[in-house]
Amino acid sequence: MKHVWIGVIALALSGCGGSMPFGLKSRDRAAPVAEAGQTRPEARPDSAAQAPVPTAAARTAEQFDTTNAEERAEAAAPAAGGERLLGTTVVSLGDPTQPGFWLETPLVSATEQGRVVYPVTGKSAQVELRPSETGSRISLAAMRLIEAPLTDLPEVEVYSGE
Repeated sequence: MKHVWIGVIALALSGCGGSMPFGLKSRDRAAPVAEAGQTRPEARPDSAAQAPVPTAAARTAEQFDTTNAEERAEAAAPAAGGERLLGTTVVSLGDPTQPGFWLETPLVSATEQGRVVYPVTGKSAQVELRPSETGSRISLAAMRLIEAPLTDLPEVEVYSGE
C-alpha cells in the first residue's frame, strides 16, 4: 500500500509544471528561443500598457478605471493639431478589464493614435484607435473622461491623430 501512495504522489506532482507544493521545485525549463531570422512580437507603446489591470475584486467604475490623475490629464490635453475627422460612431462600453484609453472602431483599418469628442459635454480624450469589424467600443477610462453615461450608447466624433 505504501508503494501505491508514493506512486500517486509522484504522479500528482509530475503535472505541476514548475510550481510544486511544500516548497519543492521542479526542473527549470528553458524558455523557447527565437531562431535566426524569426521575429518576436513587441509590446504596444500605448496607454493600455501603462495602466495596471484591475484586480479580480473590482466591482465599481472607480475600481475598474486604474488610470491615475496624470494619465487622465495627459489624455484630456487638447490635440496638437493635424487631426482629421474620421466620422461619428455610436459607442458602447468596452471590456472594463482592459485598462487605458482606447476605442475599437470600424473607422480605422490599423491601430493609430486619435481622439474622441463627446459633443454633449464638449469633452475629449486622446485614445488609441483600434480596428473593429463589429461596432465601436470605448474604454471605461475614456468614457469617464469624456463624461458620457456608462449605461448609454452615446455618439462620439472620432479624429485621427495623423
